[in-house]
Amino acid sequence: MRHLNLIQRRRRNEGGVMTLKRLKWIPMLISALLLAGITSACGIQSQITIGTQTYTETKIIAEMYKALIEDRTGLNVDIIPDLASSSLVINAMKRNDVQMATLYTGEIFNNHFPISGSKDRQEVLKEAQEGFQKYDQLTWLNPLGFENTYAFTVRKDIADANGYTKISDVKKDMANMKLGVDTTWLERSTDGYPAFSKDYGIKFGQVFPMEISLVYSAVANKQVDIVLAYSTDSRLKAYQLQTLQDDKQFFPPYDASPVLRSDLLKKHPEIQDAISPLIGHLDADTMISLNYQVDIEKKSEREVALAYLKQQGLLKG
Repeated sequence: MRHLNLIQRRRRNEGGVMTLKRLKWIPMLISALLLAGITSACGIQSQITIGTQTYTETKIIAEMYKALIEDRTGLNVDIIPDLASSSLVINAMKRNDVQMATLYTGEIFNNHFPISGSKDRQEVLKEAQEGFQKYDQLTWLNPLGFENTYAFTVRKDIADANGYTKISDVKKDMANMKLGVDTTWLERSTDGYPAFSKDYGIKFGQVFPMEISLVYSAVANKQVDIVLAYSTDSRLKAYQLQTLQDDKQFFPPYDASPVLRSDLLKKHPEIQDAISPLIGHLDADTMISLNYQVDIEKKSEREVALAYLKQQGLLKG
């Protein structure tokens, strides 16, 4: 019995010690919870994530967003690069893995929701803004000022010599021209070569299918006369190529725009204010030049973004 009493007493003492130890943690726990609440309320250490596609300009622009937001708000920004497609970016935003990205208005043609099919620039923007808000609760802001779409492209010396400024100008010479083009574009019936030929009445003398990455050097090296390129690719500048105006508006508009989760923007409207200096101010020539600095001169996306913002006097810090 005495032995049993000793055991019971020891257990009561140990329980008392453990209780005291637990009690010592209570003030610390309360302080931590209060601090977390204050931090959250003040917006300190709040973080948003920006997703980018694989191509350079989306990474440069993401670095601009990051710099402006961190400079002008209490938010921290993380960037997830190299998401394989715009659809993947959108799905990540819907899951809240990503809260912000740069997307292109022509994305509406990828079966996200019902659309009219209009290629009018303002109508496509309106449908993107209304559709993504209604179906996915994503706020599509006004465009940054440039679009990145398919563009027929020739060497600048050929454009100058023949007076080419728009696609229709090459019709008179089409029978003698060699076209270099992305293989997949040839096979698309609705917005590929067959539909293009019908709309413009243009059928080139010879057509050479190739990877999109090869078309720039092919036209620069005079292996072909005209190619279908991307309108803000840095190689346009590197190879002194000139894009031709899509005067029949065959290709849908692909205006680059900031897109955010609507719940994020409702909670932090200051984000829109922070990036507003970019809206309408990044034209195609500027974007080509910035892409060139990364792709050809091998500077980092962050270095190029910060240099541009400082040059424009947009950073307060």
